[in-house]
Amino acid sequence: MPTPTRAPSQTLSRGLSILEILADASGPLGIDDVAAHLGVHRSVAYRLIRTLEEHGLVVRKNDGRLALGNRLAALAGGVERDLQAVAVPELTLAARDLGMTCFLGVHDRGECLTFASVEPPQTVAVVAQRPGTRHPVALGAPGKAILSMLPEDQWPEGVTDADRQKVDGVRANGWAETTNEVITGLHSVGVPLDLRGGQAAALAAVFVGDGDRPAIAARLRQAADVISRSGA
Repeated sequence: MPTPTRAPSQTLSRGLSILEILADASGPLGIDDVAAHLGVHRSVAYRLIRTLEEHGLVVRKNDGRLALGNRLAALAGGVERDLQAVAVPELTLAARDLGMTCFLGVHDRGECLTFASVEPPQTVAVVAQRPGTRHPVALGAPGKAILSMLPEDQWPEGVTDADRQKVDGVRANGWAETTNEVITGLHSVGVPLDLRGGQAAALAAVFVGDGDRPAIAARLRQAADVISRSGA
């Protein structure tokens, strides 16, 4: 007899959604803000938040607004340690060689999520790309590189013909370049990265001004090959 499928826990789902809401917010939020994002009554949001507070995943500021707690950072420290250990040294070397900010982006529910980032040493104009930053996967060179690894039935809505042409270019040449797609005035070059378990990812460099795109792509490809061979 087949095992009956159980419905997912609504309470757990809402609690995780609160963490996502606070992570995506530009600053601490009030309970009413969280309730509005969840689409629930304030009392429901309050009960969920109290549970998260008890576990140290959410903290209340002096003004009563909410932010992610330090316990969450401790839990996150155990995530993908192998990938972090391999990727950061390679990003550091690439950032030094290119004089550009280099980062690893992973595919996460239709978005490109910055997993790790390294800024170049001794550079006057540095472009910051903070871990945790995310943008639609159809935008930017790392997004195009990630799309090149996914079957089209996993692509998000809104992929344009121009996007498709750039993805075809990645499949033909091994890298993508974009300008002004994520942030006006910035250029990016990205290459696909095969991770353990088949997760689609990309290594990218982001910069202002001129740059030898093929040379940038070749250096990123070198770093990507090392990370892929590591099995991270």
